[in-house]
Amino acid sequence: MNNFSSFLGLWLLATAAHSAYPDKPVRIIVPFPPGGTADILARTIANKLHPALGQVVIVDNRAGAAGNIGTDLVAKARPDGYTLLVGLMNTHVVNQAFNANLPFKGIDDFTPVANLAAVVTTMAIHPSVPAHNVKQFIAITKANPGKLAYATAGSGSSNHLAAAVFEKMAGLKMLHIPYKGGAPATLDTVTGQAQLIFTAATQTLPHVKAGRLRVLGVTRAQRVPLFPEVPAIAETLPGYDIVIWFGFFGPAGLPRDITARLNSEVNRLMNAPDTKKVMEDIGVEVNNTTPEQFLEAMRKDVTYWNKAVREYNIRMD
Repeated sequence: MNNFSSFLGLWLLATAAHSAYPDKPVRIIVPFPPGGTADILARTIANKLHPALGQVVIVDNRAGAAGNIGTDLVAKARPDGYTLLVGLMNTHVVNQAFNANLPFKGIDDFTPVANLAAVVTTMAIHPSVPAHNVKQFIAITKANPGKLAYATAGSGSSNHLAAAVFEKMAGLKMLHIPYKGGAPATLDTVTGQAQLIFTAATQTLPHVKAGRLRVLGVTRAQRVPLFPEVPAIAETLPGYDIVIWFGFFGPAGLPRDITARLNSEVNRLMNAPDTKKVMEDIGVEVNNTTPEQFLEAMRKDVTYWNKAVREYNIRMD
């Protein structure tokens, strides 16, 4: 009886401690420098989770190695809900399609909490290219093999992958010019150093409105509600469908009750009208998923990108 009473007392203490989450500041790791989409999402979450959780929520930028440094830090953290991550398709799926020897596994070493949002990615060209739709661009590029260049934020970046898959599916031959970030890649496309760029609508649309770039399509399978007038590339190139998503994660083994609470709070705050409006203004579509739905989508992406990198012979050049 005494043993049972002792066990019960310890169990009640553990349960009480667990149910008190959080009882200290929560840290959100962003594996990229400040200013990008992952950072914007993390700071939006941090500002609104603070009153919801009753604790300070700190954003900690740990950039480097294409996002792998900060991501690995969370993979090795204690699964107690105090170290979380805003990652994206690249950190959890694509990077491992290129490198099977990373120090973490994009799915196995994490607990998916919520699929936060997807960035509307556009295909835009310099106005010097006399194409006004995807079909015309393909025809011009085929007639000039190796003469048109596309700019990216770097080898293996999401916009590199979007362009490389487009190139392979359309049977084109183009020159890849990798930059150290999306901003310089966009700038050199605006100035005509490159003729094509696949990148977030947030970066291209201001230049499109000013007449410095011409948008030809979005990378989704269908047109997106934010820009219904812009065709989907898949309308010309059936089967082309690339979605760049951002997600909220904890380390593997994050308790179910903490995962459920964070999922509920994050979905609520991301889908609040004021947050959705801010996100839409920067070309970001807010999602609303369960952890299980997010995990299933990630597994499908792993299958797709492992196959795409191999079959299309996409290289980290």
